[in-house]
Amino acid sequence: MKTKGKRKIAERMAIWQRKTMRLWQYATVGVWHDRRNTLTVRLIKTISLTIKSFLNTDLQSTACALTYRLLLALVPALALIFAIGRGFGFQNLLESQLFNYFPSQRKALETALQFVDNYLAQASEGLFVGVGIVVLLWTLISLISAVEDAFNQIWGVKHGRTLWRKITDYTAIFLILPVLMVCGSGLTAFMSTSVENLLPFMSPIVAACLDLASVLLIWLFFTGVYMLIPNAKVKFKNALPAGIMAGIAYQVLQWLFVGGQIYVSKYNAIYGGFAFLPLLLIWLQLVWLFTLSGALICYAAQSITDYALENDVYGISFNYKSRIGVGILAVIAKRYQKGLSPLTAVNLQRTFNIPLRLISLLLQEMEDLRLVNRVIPANNPELVAFQPARDFSTLTVGEVLIAFRNHGSHDFVSEFDKEFTELNDTLNGIDKTILDSTTTLVTDIEIPKRALTIRPQ
Repeated sequence: MKTKGKRKIAERMAIWQRKTMRLWQYATVGVWHDRRNTLTVRLIKTISLTIKSFLNTDLQSTACALTYRLLLALVPALALIFAIGRGFGFQNLLESQLFNYFPSQRKALETALQFVDNYLAQASEGLFVGVGIVVLLWTLISLISAVEDAFNQIWGVKHGRTLWRKITDYTAIFLILPVLMVCGSGLTAFMSTSVENLLPFMSPIVAACLDLASVLLIWLFFTGVYMLIPNAKVKFKNALPAGIMAGIAYQVLQWLFVGGQIYVSKYNAIYGGFAFLPLLLIWLQLVWLFTLSGALICYAAQSITDYALENDVYGISFNYKSRIGVGILAVIAKRYQKGLSPLTAVNLQRTFNIPLRLISLLLQEMEDLRLVNRVIPANNPELVAFQPARDFSTLTVGEVLIAFRNHGSHDFVSEFDKEFTELNDTLNGIDKTILDSTTTLVTDIEIPKRALTIRPQ
């Protein structure tokens, strides 16, 4: 009987092992060949791509770098908030909220506020008028620029915003957000005090509504971060779930951090004011890590269609890459010839159902070859479109193919070139044959009619 029981247990274990292996095989490989567009399939693809991207991306190092940059910008950021708070008469309110938030770290906060006061004094009484404010804004702009670079790396975007757009966009962010934060804090305190004085029985309900509003604002804040900071067009339906998950993670970390202050106060006798610093660094790094993980989720949700063909993209043959590249160039040339608006990479991807990563690689290569230029449409300065960089009326398909063939570094191993002169002559003859036999103009290539009816968006 014992032998039969052991045998049944072994058989069940083997069955569960086979089922687990099949499920793992499907979740990692098989799901990318599943063409069904159901919620379950998309969810499995999103989770699979998020995990793969997390393992292939060194988010820990990026989170550490952003933590360091945030520490450098912490005093200027607090200085900006308190400067605006003074203008609205909320400085004492902000200080009292900080002391209530960290009751066990009053000395550390008083020291930090002293740094803020000194910073504001230097900024307003410096040798050169405005130098302090410029340094303050530049510190904050460099922080957001580093965050944008981290997000662009996740999205595979090689070009960030221009310097002028960074200055204008980031300055607006840092002037508007503190005002909203200060006004929001003042409004919350005003409503709580007014309701408690006028309608005491409504105080718990109003407090619950204010807590719910705070949660929703955090979710919307992270959603806006994932949509606005990357130099890519991010859909709201993909940014919202990532923003909700990042917001929940942030609130849990916030609760743990505030709760941890009680236990940290026991070590103040040993470490003094430094007891607050290690916990702050750990908390900041975890916040950045979860924020970047949310960006990965957003990227995975929007990119699962392209990722299914990513292995084919990186293993694409030169012949097929050249065909697609010449086709894209023909569309760009024909639209320019007819005076139509230039297209973006996303427009081309949606029109021809080509993986966006492949289109981005080809456009980058054609930009390096001086075949196309980046332009910003006048009707939508948020987009980056592409138009011809030279006169295409005489450009032949053969010239484009030769340009693709010779793209990159070459002729830098002199000894090899001397030893294989006959081989070089043969290959140069092939290039000349392609150039002479492929004389069709790029503008004469027939393109689909829908390529002329696309509206950049």
